[in-house]
Amino acid sequence: MSSFNDYFAHQKRFFLFFLTFSHSQFLRVKLHQTTPTMRNPPHYCTIVSLFLLISSFFPSFSAIDYIARGSSLSVEEHATSFLVSEHDSFACGFYEVGDNAFAFAIWFKNSADRTVAWVANRDRPVNGRGSRISLHKDGALVLTDFDGTVVWSSGTSFGGSVDQVKLFNTGNLAVVDSVSNLLWQSFDSPTNTLLAYQLITKKTPLVSSSSRGSVSSGFYRLYFDNDNVLRLIYDGPEISSIYWPNPFNKVWDNGRSTYNSSRLGSFNKMGHFYSTDKLKFNASDYGQGITRRLTLDYDGNLRLYSLNKEDNGSWSVSWQAIQNSCEIHGTCGRNALCVHEAMFEYCSCLPGFDVIDPSDLSKGCRPKYNFSCKPNENHFLEIPLADFWGFDLAFNAPISFTECKEICEQRCTCQAFVYREEPAECYPKNILFNGRSSSNSNTTAYLKLPKSVPLSQFSAAPSAQPLICDDTKVEQTTPEFYQKTGGKTKWEYFYGFVSALFVIEALFIACGWWFIFRREQMPTATEEGYKMISSQFRRYTYAELRKATRSFKDVVGRGGSGTVYKGVFDDDREMAVKKLEDVIHGEEEFKAELSLIGRIYHKNLVRIFGYCSEGSHKLLISEYIKKGSLDKYLFDSGTSATLLGWRERFKIAVGVAKGLAYLHHECLEWVIHCDVKPENILLDMDFEPRIADFGLVKLLNRGGGGGGGGGSNLSRIRGTRGYIAPEWASSLPINGKVDVYSYGVVLLELVKGERVSNWVMDGAEEVGLVLRRSIVALKEKMESGEEGWIDEFVDHRLDTELNWKQAMLMLQIALSCLEEDRNKRPTMDSVVQMLLLGDD
Repeated sequence: MSSFNDYFAHQKRFFLFFLTFSHSQFLRVKLHQTTPTMRNPPHYCTIVSLFLLISSFFPSFSAIDYIARGSSLSVEEHATSFLVSEHDSFACGFYEVGDNAFAFAIWFKNSADRTVAWVANRDRPVNGRGSRISLHKDGALVLTDFDGTVVWSSGTSFGGSVDQVKLFNTGNLAVVDSVSNLLWQSFDSPTNTLLAYQLITKKTPLVSSSSRGSVSSGFYRLYFDNDNVLRLIYDGPEISSIYWPNPFNKVWDNGRSTYNSSRLGSFNKMGHFYSTDKLKFNASDYGQGITRRLTLDYDGNLRLYSLNKEDNGSWSVSWQAIQNSCEIHGTCGRNALCVHEAMFEYCSCLPGFDVIDPSDLSKGCRPKYNFSCKPNENHFLEIPLADFWGFDLAFNAPISFTECKEICEQRCTCQAFVYREEPAECYPKNILFNGRSSSNSNTTAYLKLPKSVPLSQFSAAPSAQPLICDDTKVEQTTPEFYQKTGGKTKWEYFYGFVSALFVIEALFIACGWWFIFRREQMPTATEEGYKMISSQFRRYTYAELRKATRSFKDVVGRGGSGTVYKGVFDDDREMAVKKLEDVIHGEEEFKAELSLIGRIYHKNLVRIFGYCSEGSHKLLISEYIKKGSLDKYLFDSGTSATLLGWRERFKIAVGVAKGLAYLHHECLEWVIHCDVKPENILLDMDFEPRIADFGLVKLLNRGGGGGGGGGSNLSRIRGTRGYIAPEWASSLPINGKVDVYSYGVVLLELVKGERVSNWVMDGAEEVGLVLRRSIVALKEKMESGEEGWIDEFVDHRLDTELNWKQAMLMLQIALSCLEEDRNKRPTMDSVVQMLLLGDD
């Protein structure tokens, strides 16, 4: 998109220059040729008209030099309006991180993929409508979401001295005064990247992104430790572990110093990095004239990149902290080994464990067996050349192998032990993390397994999962394969290794398919949303939900979007836990949708409290409505105790209308439900209706569009038979009037007490045709002025409880909502007003 915009921007500048020049020359000639009393307009007017006409076909691109005090940039103009540095090296503005998800960011304008250098709101993307970045008159640079919520702020306030926001050639975004003094700068709050002359300090660590291409925060940090040494650490949700510089060595053995407490580091334009702990390194292309960035990548490696301007703006690695990925902690997660061979690095689950998420190996592996805490009920599987760094229960030396084994056997928390023969050292492990295996290792790991599991079933060879590394990370020398070894090429050894690897992969795939289809039959779902959308919206772990739902045993509902379970949490709150099906959005897209869904609150809408996204386990958590759905009270032919009275029916009609009106008109971005029906209308203890499943059309794989405004193309989405508006069958773009139609059907069912699909006799006719014929008949009867017909239509179970005035009003509104021409249907706002007039 950037290259497309730049192309048209340059083309437009050239075209405008050409027309302006031509116009001025033509005008000068005509003025010399035309007398003051000329009657006909000169021909140069034609050129002016032509200029205006052709100019209108080009998009308007605006490279802004600054944001003035009291002004702002809007997200709707993200593709045409952004700050650009003087030398055209950096740009700053709204950066699209997903479908309808944006961050305020700085990026390299000349890089092929618009590489991001800094992000203000990396963990809270804003909506694609209504969001803006503003320089307030008090000097604060403020990012607000669609509803005015402050998502990020510079936190500065300098009053009248503030002049503007400017992007410098260094990539530094700054709030400056009238004489260009810096009042606030982005250089003071780096994200995952350091630019030339930008400082990393005690208070400004680098934090990696969560995944390739993402801007959200990950688990790796580059920071100055308490001993003044610059370190890399894996800081996960459960485990923290330092891995660079080598934690086995003393500080001075790693070439570092602890004496300087200023804790500063930076690199210059030549490509030389220096920090106060004596860390020094140079770029391999050391010299001037090269754009560079030092980035802590999502995989935990620190790399210095150089921009290849002559090679389509690609990046090349000119230095990296760690050559062997297996030395990076957290690479393969818990209960796994990172195996390093001469030319390969891959993750391998320990025997007796299964990979949690093949798409993200850092999540590690889960056990397949239950382990006993009783002595002598476990035995140990030998894993040669393996080691696990850290998390030792104890250290014992010198000690015999038998004594070491007995220590682990007697301790319930011991999961394995590592034994080194020379010298005789014992390391019992309570967490199997940072596992690694290589041919030059002098340790052996012994994994504890239940005696009910025979050791003979496990192969000594690990089940490999390829380690997906950064594209620019590993450089291999293929010619090495052609070197001779004892009269044979290394290809023979290579083919042997690949053949063994292929067999292992085939076994793994077979087991994986069995595991997925026989033991993991559960819906896929949305990716994780906002980290914190509000104080009540949070992320739940799958373990929490499994415990709360008693392993998903208590089913309270099933539908097209997934299965709903009742959950009771530790604080005794009852929640509804829904597993969503057919979800296609990625991480950033889901964040954007939850930015709207998670914040919606109305008394007639089911409140969403949180979500879970762990591999294949994707769920939404909402309030639990005890009485259940409307259809159970309206259509079940039970006793009088379950009969829904007229007062409750009218109350439900009003409440549902208010909820839909809120979604359609009061949310900045329209939310179209697309499946309004009694099953999606829940009733609380006072029979106040709550609309469920709103916004799911934006998350589920039900079409090619979102649930947005009138222009959304949702032609592939389908509702429920009997409630579908006629325009579904046409090529018209779908808007909120589809909900108005479905609401009309629900009104008819509230009055009649019978499901519309039951009006079809013996299934001979399509329900839509029967509904259209019934609507025509009702209109004729209402126009006739007769009153007796209503007794035949209204639910006979109501007897004398019926309010005839309200019943007639509901039928009139229903018929207007069911107009075949959607332009004749009322809006939900007007429906609410009409119903309130009939409320006694």
